[in-house]
Parts: sequence; structure tokens; C-alpha cells
Amino acid sequence: MTEEAGLVLGLGCERRTPAEEVIALAERALADAGANAGDLRLVASLDARAEEPAILAAAKHFAVPAVFYDAATLEAEASRLANPSEIVFAHTGCHGVAEGAALVGAGSEAMLIVPKIVSAHATAALAGPARVEARRLAAEVV
Repeated sequence: MTEEAGLVLGLGCERRTPAEEVIALAERALADAGANAGDLRLVASLDARAEEPAILAAAKHFAVPAVFYDAATLEAEASRLANPSEIVFAHTGCHGVAEGAALVGAGSEAMLIVPKIVSAHATAALAGPARVEARRLAAEVV
């Protein structure tokens, strides 16, 4: 099995955030990193957002899998976050959704490439380099 290095896009959003807003924020994160959609390997978020249409639409837009982690898994990354938030912790049980999800998805050797950026109703962050099995990804695209 071959592996491809790339980026993981961590996303957070309020319920019923328009997909266009989340996708635009994701594209801004890629532009801030000097990257493009082809560099993405995963979209990652909190499991409470596993059925959120905007996050699923972003994964579909970029043709990558969407993966979701529980709050405890994201909280394990708290020491690596650039922007930990007590407010986010009070609502989710972790100090950062976008940054935490990006770091978990990209793996323990990855670092934040684009720390959390914010739109009206969403957050995004990029981490990398991500090491993911290319064959597994092809089977998981949403």
C-alpha cells in the first residue's frame, strides 16, 4: 500500500451553517497555506457534527473522506493547540475542534500549518504532513 503525504482540514461549525460558508473558509485555509484542494487527504471534525450537512458538503466538494472524533480524542491534543478556548471546552468537552481534529487526523508527527481561522459560523485549521494510505482513502470518499 502506498502512502501520500498531505494535509488534513479540521472543521467546526454551528448547526445549520451554510455549506457555502464552510467551503469558502476551507478554501481560505488552503490559500493561506499556499496549498490547493489536491493537497487535502481528510476533512476532520468532532463526532457531534458527523451528520452536519456543511461539513459533509465540504468533504464532498474536495473529494476526500470526512472523519469524526470524540471530544476526549480531540482534547488529548490540547497541548498542541495554537488557540485553545475555554468557551469551546464548555460547549464541546475539548479546547479546540478545528485545530484538534486537524492534528488528530494528520497524526502525531504533524503540526498546524494554518492555525484556526474563523468565519461567521465556522472554524477551520490545517495540519500536516498527514500520512494516510492512498488505497484506503479511495474507498472512503464521501
